[in-house]
Amino acid sequence: MQRRSTRAVGFFLLLALTMFAASGLASRSVAWAQHASLPAPTASTYVLGPNDRVRVKVYGEPDITGEYEIDSTGHISVPLAGRIRAEGLTTRQLESAITSALAKGIVRDPRVNVEVALYRPYYILGEVKKGGEYPYRLGLTVLDAVASAGGFTYRANENKVYLRRAGAGTEEVYSLDAPIPVFPGDNIRIPERWF
Repeated sequence: MQRRSTRAVGFFLLLALTMFAASGLASRSVAWAQHASLPAPTASTYVLGPNDRVRVKVYGEPDITGEYEIDSTGHISVPLAGRIRAEGLTTRQLESAITSALAKGIVRDPRVNVEVALYRPYYILGEVKKGGEYPYRLGLTVLDAVASAGGFTYRANENKVYLRRAGAGTEEVYSLDAPIPVFPGDNIRIPERWF
């Protein structure tokens, strides 16, 4: 009798390990620890991208001052400066680019200030009550995003989350044991539990 129960336990242990390896969780578990500690962007370190909206102030030039949305090619169009690449830049770097472009034209000694007016949204789907597109704010975590979406459904697996970073082609799985930072443009998917 004891021999049979030992075999059964061994079989179930082997089956569980096989399912774990086949699901890809074994290779992805490293991502849990690696990316859980990623620093969330701050206003000064945030890198701009398409669909971000920036507020540009050019002192003494009210016709240039305004809000500009970064288009799908990563540019903004500023009067007297033309099309300026904004994607991949911080607000300070964009200030320099606009200042350089304006200095070549009519504006003498331009003084420019750029700040983010509106971050591009993030997306959440799966086992949340109200999936969809939500506005981003600095310091957002996955659990904050779930709360914004009305919380978990009763079928949700509340232990892990699938996250595809903006611009990435694949999802990575993360444990919800630690706060996972969300970045603008991220896609968050809450999976269904198996039992």
